[in-house]
Amino acid sequence: MTVAFRPTPSVVRRDSGLYGYERALARRGLGPVAGVDEAGRGACAGPLVVAAVVLGRRIEDLNDSKALTASRRETLYERITATAEAFSVVVIPPEEIDARGLHRSNIEGMRRAVARLSCDLGYVLTDGFPVPGLPVPSLGVWKGDQVAACVAAASIVAKVTRDRMMTALDEHHPVYGFAVHKGYGTVGHRRALQRHGPCPAHRFSFATVARSGTDEVMGENEMGAGVA
Repeated sequence: MTVAFRPTPSVVRRDSGLYGYERALARRGLGPVAGVDEAGRGACAGPLVVAAVVLGRRIEDLNDSKALTASRRETLYERITATAEAFSVVVIPPEEIDARGLHRSNIEGMRRAVARLSCDLGYVLTDGFPVPGLPVPSLGVWKGDQVAACVAAASIVAKVTRDRMMTALDEHHPVYGFAVHKGYGTVGHRRALQRHGPCPAHRFSFATVARSGTDEVMGENEMGAGVA
């Protein structure tokens, strides 16, 4: 009977630095390591963008995309995409989110992003929760974009890609202010929805959009009950 190989368990300390996970996995022959993250999960307009990144070398000043200024994200995006061993981006449009549900769309986007990477993988780190159905062993890392370099890199690629798309959408639908709030449910965005109604870029399964014809006051993070 063949016994499947299982690497010796190891503990990665939170103070081991942003590259601690990659180092620990590489020591056990589980590289290259891909990081996967998304941007736009909480928005009520625009696509969900998922990125997967295998870092080719250490990148200075790498951090969670949410902790960086827009200009810093742009600079790091150029460094990441120029030096990464591999990276991929998956864009899931609003109509697919409405049809599948948000969580299912996110999971499927992560699978697609990993499948599109142009190198062989040893391991995958996903931000926040496990993703079944990946072709290699994987781990969902709580706040992975803050503790794992490859996940932080994926968060930057996804965020910059989506922000650019939302800025382009603003040119076609200027009344909503997409270039400013990037599709999230800010007060100004909700007021524009009340005044103009939704456009094709909105996610109609989200309560903020579905109720845009009413006078109800809606919370910024409110979503429809049908969204997983």
